[in-house]
Amino acid sequence: MAQHDLQRFERIVLPYLDDAYTLARYLVRDVHDAQDVVQDAVLRALRHFDGFRGGDARAWLLAIVRNCCATWYARERARRQDVPLTENTAGAIDEMTEADAVAIRRSERAAIERALEALPAEFREVIVLREIQELSYKEIGEVIGVPIGTVMSRLARARRRLAIALGAGVREAS
Repeated sequence: MAQHDLQRFERIVLPYLDDAYTLARYLVRDVHDAQDVVQDAVLRALRHFDGFRGGDARAWLLAIVRNCCATWYARERARRQDVPLTENTAGAIDEMTEADAVAIRRSERAAIERALEALPAEFREVIVLREIQELSYKEIGEVIGVPIGTVMSRLARARRRLAIALGAGVREAS
């Protein structure tokens, strides 16, 4: 890659690294795995930058991140097959669940994050892209490869599920 192309890549794509990381973190649900996914996505973007024909570089990079997350999930699913639960593992899970419950009761943000994490990936990604990344419906459609109507439908369903989950949490706390 020529120095001029590398400088163009840095100028056009790299400003969106934080957005890429945020999307990856919400999709793969782990800080370190998200960093790995973003690194892979940026390398893919750099390798295929000659195919970028202008337009919205943010949407282009986020689409690559989304695809890298799908690849990561496939790899992880194969790697993590069935893991037997031992008494120690079950106890550790119980302890984590109790710690999560305490944190949720103490913080609205924790409640929102938990509700977001509970959403299926197709709903979680549109919420993250719209509400956190502040992409337009058109940009979201470009990132995930669906028509605007599908984006709007998924957002409506995701918001409804979040409202139900958060409303249920408020009723339980009362």
